[in-house]
Amino acid sequence: MALLPWVMLVAFLVATIGALLYWLLVITEGVFLGRRLVVWLYDLTADRYDDIKQFDHDTEHYFVIRPLLARLAARPSAVVLDVATGTGRVPYFLLEEATFNGRVIGLDASARMLAIAADKLRPYRHRASLVQQTATELPFPDAAVDAVSCLESLEFFPSAADALGEMARVLRPGGLLLVTRRRGWEAKAFLKRYCSQEEFEQYLYAIGFGTVETRPWQVEYDLVFAAKAKA
Repeated sequence: MALLPWVMLVAFLVATIGALLYWLLVITEGVFLGRRLVVWLYDLTADRYDDIKQFDHDTEHYFVIRPLLARLAARPSAVVLDVATGTGRVPYFLLEEATFNGRVIGLDASARMLAIAADKLRPYRHRASLVQQTATELPFPDAAVDAVSCLESLEFFPSAADALGEMARVLRPGGLLLVTRRRGWEAKAFLKRYCSQEEFEQYLYAIGFGTVETRPWQVEYDLVFAAKAKA
C-alpha cells in the first residue's frame, strides 16, 4: 500500500509530460520551441505530407482556386506569391486551372518540402519558381506581386504580425491577400497567437487593407480574402 502514492505520482507525471509533448509537438507543431524545430519537423514529414493532408482536386478548386481567380479577373497575367507553399499545394492547383495565365512563386523555409514541390511543378516550370526563405523576411521589393496566398501557416511563424506586414508590403495597390485564420479549440492552444475573427479583420484593416471578407472553410480554419487599399 505504501507504494500506491508513488505509483500514482509517477503515472501523473508521465501523463502530464505526455500531454505537454503532445501540445508542443503535435497540436502546435513545435512553434513554441523555435523556428528551426518547426522547419525540421516539416523536413521530416515532407515525403508523407501530401498523403497526410489528402488534398482533393475538386475541393481545392471550389473553395480556394476559383474564388482566388474570380477576385483576380481584372489581372489576367497575375503574379501570385504563395507563402509557406510546402509541397506546392496552391501553385500546383492554380497552374492546373486553364483560365489562369499568370505566374506563381512558392516560398517556404523547408528545403525538403520545396524539393517535393519542384518535382510536382516540373510540367509548369516556365511559370513557377520556388524560393527558400522565411515569411517574415520576404525577398521581394515593395508592390511586386498581384496576390499573396498563405494557407494553414500563420500560427506557425515566429510572428504572424511581421509576416502579414511583409505580405502587405509586397502586394501592389488593389492586390489580393488570401490567408487562413485558425479557429476552434485547437486555435486557442496557440495562446497569445490566437486571434478572434474581429481582431484578425481589424488588424488587416490597420495594415492597409481596404476590404476584408472572412468565409468558413474547414473545421479548424476560415478563409480570409482582403484587398490592399489603392493609393
